[in-house]
Amino acid sequence: MNRNDKIAVLMGGNSSERKISLMSGNAVVAGLRNAKINADAIDVRNYSILNIKKQGFNKVFIALHGRGGEDGRIQAILEFLDIPYTGSRIMASSIAIDKIRTKLLWKGFGLKSSNFIWLSHKQIRQGLDRKIKNDISMLGLPLFVKPNREGSSIGISKVNKISELPQALENALQYDKDIIIEQFLCGQEYSVGILGDTTLPTVAIKTNNKFYNYEAKYCSDNTEYCFSNDLSFDQNLKLKKLVLSAWHSLGCRGCGRIDLMTDSNGEFYLLEINTSPGMTHTSLVPLAAEKAGISFSQLVTNILELAV
Repeated sequence: MNRNDKIAVLMGGNSSERKISLMSGNAVVAGLRNAKINADAIDVRNYSILNIKKQGFNKVFIALHGRGGEDGRIQAILEFLDIPYTGSRIMASSIAIDKIRTKLLWKGFGLKSSNFIWLSHKQIRQGLDRKIKNDISMLGLPLFVKPNREGSSIGISKVNKISELPQALENALQYDKDIIIEQFLCGQEYSVGILGDTTLPTVAIKTNNKFYNYEAKYCSDNTEYCFSNDLSFDQNLKLKKLVLSAWHSLGCRGCGRIDLMTDSNGEFYLLEINTSPGMTHTSLVPLAAEKAGISFSQLVTNILELAV
């Protein structure tokens, strides 16, 4: 990497994850500057990306989360401007933010993912017919209701009783017109970061909350991130093979994170993927990198070196 490069760190924006993106972006700027890299913070909420090149930036670090930054739109503009940027390309980004299409692709590749139902805004407003109600009952209880294209667990509800479903659907509809109702898996939750073509140490997540929601991720002091988990050597190999297969099946590149969970038999199931993972002090990829002996400054520098 040329140390004379002028790096734009894109953050903020207008998505529901704006606050987290600002935290990530400012941490990235500090990390790059600590490595003596010329990096500037740019909040894209009131900024035209078309000015990037005019202002002398020749490489971009994307620290945006959610729609408008993680869904292929920013990536398309940067490719039009012929400016190298971090993370996945246009197609992979637009698919990965879409939980429904991601799961359909994974299932098409024969990769295990939790069972789900896809509901549109129109179907919900017209009232759930007998078939849909039967499909939901086949998933069993509890279950999760999620907006299709949100991150950071925003808009997600855990439904323990069927009477809670209407409110959960209304909550999710505030964030997306496509809703995913997902099977509950009762095992351990894991998260695996990817840097290039290498997996970072596996994180086992333990929380006292109802599930690993926004509060547990960013506000709670009681969430535990365990690296000394109880997986055997063979289980770890199986997990990492599944993660890399899921990553490559979508055409992802750069740095990302995949979340998984086990069922009652200890089988791994893919939950979702993040192509622009958080870079806050509690974010999982920096924690896993630190466990692997990679400092935060080294991590963001390595991610930047993967920019094309």
